[in-house]
Amino acid sequence: MIFLDASVVIAYYLEETYSERVQEIYRQEVELYLSELVELEVFSALSRLVRLGSLQLDAAHRTRAMFSEHLDAGLYARVHLQAGHFRWARDAIVRFDLPLKSPDALHLAAALRAGLRLITADRQLARNAESLGVGCELIES
Repeated sequence: MIFLDASVVIAYYLEETYSERVQEIYRQEVELYLSELVELEVFSALSRLVRLGSLQLDAAHRTRAMFSEHLDAGLYARVHLQAGHFRWARDAIVRFDLPLKSPDALHLAAALRAGLRLITADRQLARNAESLGVGCELIES
């Protein structure tokens, strides 16, 4: 059982240098978890890629539809963010010794409190996970 961040989910649907490794994880893992925040970040990433001209609008619509279908079909289990997640994230941030963004702190809280290992392609998030004792695997290209 693993918790996926948006960098990994995006690489499942769009070609990234580490997409092959992500495909392997999807084939091997029985339970893939994410939060509503990850869902939002995936849609935000698609929007950003369209605005930057890196992704055609029709491809973004196809990707959004496929991701939405997978959500509805239960490919992903959800970790619902609650007050305890926000408190944990706040406490991690106010240590003041880590370059920790609010969304990343929430991802770490979600994974830790659900007893899941975080899978990410974000090096800084992986370093923060290690510093905070959150099980994490960094996918590198």
